[in-house]
Amino acid sequence: MNTYYARLGGGEAVRRLVDRFYDLMDEDPDYYGIRKLHPQDLAESRNKLAWFLSGWTGGPPEYTDRFGHPFLRRRHLSFSIGESERDQWMACMLRAMEDVGVAPDLRDELTVAFFQTADFMRNRAD
Repeated sequence: MNTYYARLGGGEAVRRLVDRFYDLMDEDPDYYGIRKLHPQDLAESRNKLAWFLSGWTGGPPEYTDRFGHPFLRRRHLSFSIGESERDQWMACMLRAMEDVGVAPDLRDELTVAFFQTADFMRNRAD
């Protein structure tokens, strides 16, 4: 099966992507809008995103094995998420994908899929 998970390179590659994403979010002021929505210690956020992306990309359902259905939108309703936050999240993820060397064709496919999910998370009209 040619899943995103397999094409990314499996669990270690997903973890590298997530770690780069959160490193960028933590270091680059361009992503302050989304960084402030996270706890000071990003360890649990890193784990949850890595576990979620494992299943979301077609790999082991690590998040659902631990917590059940992710109910993404419901779990994020307590955060004000508009176009700005969506766009910051996307820019950070795009940069992370580039930095860890995700192949351009896969990056293009994931960009579409990530955008659909990120846009679905919006709960504030801008």
